[in-house]
Amino acid sequence: MLQAILFDLDGTLADTDPIHFRIWQQLLRSHQIEIDATSYQQHISGRLNADIMADLLPHLAAEAQVQFAVDKEARFRELAVNELRPLAGLLPLLAWIEQQGLKTAVVTNAPRQNAAFMLETLNLTQRFRTVILAGELPKGKPDPLPYQEAMRQLQVQPAQTLAFEDSPSGLRSAVAAQVTTVGMATTHTPESLYALGADLVVTDFTDERLKQFGLLTAAQ
Repeated sequence: MLQAILFDLDGTLADTDPIHFRIWQQLLRSHQIEIDATSYQQHISGRLNADIMADLLPHLAAEAQVQFAVDKEARFRELAVNELRPLAGLLPLLAWIEQQGLKTAVVTNAPRQNAAFMLETLNLTQRFRTVILAGELPKGKPDPLPYQEAMRQLQVQPAQTLAFEDSPSGLRSAVAAQVTTVGMATTHTPESLYALGADLVVTDFTDERLKQFGLLTAAQ
């Protein structure tokens, strides 16, 4: 029986990738690096900043890499404060989850300040008392540890859990943790998410196919 629903943050609770993409484009140009939507999805989307820095800016000293990431996330918060919107159907789903007494958690590769900012801006802080910050664990996504840690804290088993994820690293993490996973096609194609092991792929939380998991959707 379903007891817990786990949500990724960026690209799942809100479609933030267009904002992140614009900022990465602008900042990487100062290092003579050009990225398009495809390279963004392949090398940046859903990954930890430390891993992105190591791949794209290995010539920078460790301190410079950290500062680059700090500046990037500060710019994101500056732009996102007026652009963030909950993904369609999210709020009715969360209200239903609360009525059913199901447990919830956010499981994210986002840094702490971003996670707190997004949940506050979306008015979701009180809805998610458990927030798993993968960057503060020994291993982040795509390792299964972030989802395993969420289940440990919520005291549930994989068979009792459902996850929503949009990125390849997130899908790999949830699937490796043996959690039934719904892919959110906000940043990647349905085909690519199914190939990574998604049990179902939807564009938002109004999709009536979510009923197969016993969920109430906004389309009802």
